[in-house]
Amino acid sequence: MSGQAYHAKRQQFYGKIEGFWADLYGEEYALYDIKLLHQEDVSQIRLISQRIGFIFIKTASLLRRVPDETLLEMGYPKEILSFIRLKTLPSESVISRLDLIPYGDSFKCIEINADTPTFIKELFHINGLVCREFGVENPNEGMDRFLQKAVREIIFQSTDKESPHIVFTAHEDNIEDRETVLYLQNFVPSKFTPLHKLQIHKGVGLFDEDGIKIDILYRQTFPIESLIADEDEDGNPIGLWLLELVEEGKLSVINPPSAFLLQNKAVQAVIWGLHEEHHPFFTEEEHMWIDEYFLPTYFESEYFLQNGLSYVKKPAFGREGDTVKIFNKDGQLIYKDGQSTYSEYVPVYQKYVEHPTITFNCEKGKLDGQLLLGSFLLNGNPAAFGYRVGGTITNNLSYYLPVGLFKGEE
Repeated sequence: MSGQAYHAKRQQFYGKIEGFWADLYGEEYALYDIKLLHQEDVSQIRLISQRIGFIFIKTASLLRRVPDETLLEMGYPKEILSFIRLKTLPSESVISRLDLIPYGDSFKCIEINADTPTFIKELFHINGLVCREFGVENPNEGMDRFLQKAVREIIFQSTDKESPHIVFTAHEDNIEDRETVLYLQNFVPSKFTPLHKLQIHKGVGLFDEDGIKIDILYRQTFPIESLIADEDEDGNPIGLWLLELVEEGKLSVINPPSAFLLQNKAVQAVIWGLHEEHHPFFTEEEHMWIDEYFLPTYFESEYFLQNGLSYVKKPAFGREGDTVKIFNKDGQLIYKDGQSTYSEYVPVYQKYVEHPTITFNCEKGKLDGQLLLGSFLLNGNPAAFGYRVGGTITNNLSYYLPVGLFKGEE
C-alpha cells in the first residue's frame, strides 16, 4: 500500500470512531495494519498470562504479612503502608495488564501494571472494529462483555448500599485518560467527574462537583503514587486524606489498594529471590512457571556484572518507559529513555531481553519496530491482548498494532 493510500484509508477508518485517540501528541498512534496469529498462539498467550497472574496474586498475600521495614526497602512510600495492607475486595486487582516480550516459543514478563493500566479501549473495543475492517476474526471477541461483567461485579462487591453513588474520574484534559474512563463508565449507572472537581472533607468523605457524597471512586488512570503527593491550594495533603477515607471505610476505590501493592516492580525481585532459594512458598509447578516466564530481577546489578549479562535499570514505580536505562554486560549505559520523572524511586535491575523486530505499515511508510505484548487480566483471569510496536524502550510514543486471527480459524 502506498503512503498516500495508507493515509487515506487510515483517516477514513479511524475518523469514524468517536472518543478514540488514533493520534497522540501530534503523532500517529493507532496503525491501519494488523498482526495475524493462529488460534494456538492465542491459547498459549492466555494460558501464560493466567499463570503469571497467579504468581503475582499469590505473592500479594505474602507481602501483606511482611514487616514495614521490608516494604520500605522495596520502595513503598511510608505514608501508605497501612493502606496497601488493606484487602478491600476479593480480587487483588480488577483490571491489570501484563507486559510480555515474545521469547523463543514462549514469553517473558517484564512487568505488571496492576494499578492504573491503559490500553483498555484499544484492545477490548477498537481491536474488534479493526478486525472487521480487515475481514478477519477478532481474538478478543466477547472480551468487551467480559470487561463489563467484571466492572459491574466489582462495583457490587465494593458496597452494601442498594444505590451507591459511583463516580469515575480522570484528568479531563488528557484525551487518552478521559476517553478510557468514559468507556468504562458506560458499563454501570454512574457519573464522570474530572479530578480537579472532586471535593474532599477530611474525615467526612469525598464529594462530586454537585456536593453529593461519593461511595465508590473509580480512578482507572490516576495512580496512587501521584495521589499521595496531591495537595490543594492551601497545601493540605488531600491525596492522603482520600486514602484515610478508604482506610476508615468511608470510601471505596477501584482499582483497590492491593493493586498498588502489586504495581511495585520490586515485587518481581521478591518473586525471583524466592525462586532462587527454591522457597516452599511456591509449589514445584509454580517454580517451573517462574523459571519459564519471569526474568532474573534484583535490587543490585552485581549478578549481571559478575555473569556478563546485559540488564535494565528501572524505577520501582514508573510508567511508559520513563526513567528506564539499559546497560551492556560491562555495565556501560547503552540506551536510556529521554525522561527521568521517576528517578527518586528505588531502582530494580532486570535481565535485558531484546524485543523481536517486526515490519509494519504506518504514515511514514514501512518501518521496523520492536514488539511488546500487552495482555490483560480481569480479576486474575486472562482477557484481551494486543501489541505495541516502537523503539528499544516502549514508551507513550509507541504505536498500537491491532491483532487478528488468520482466516479460516475458529
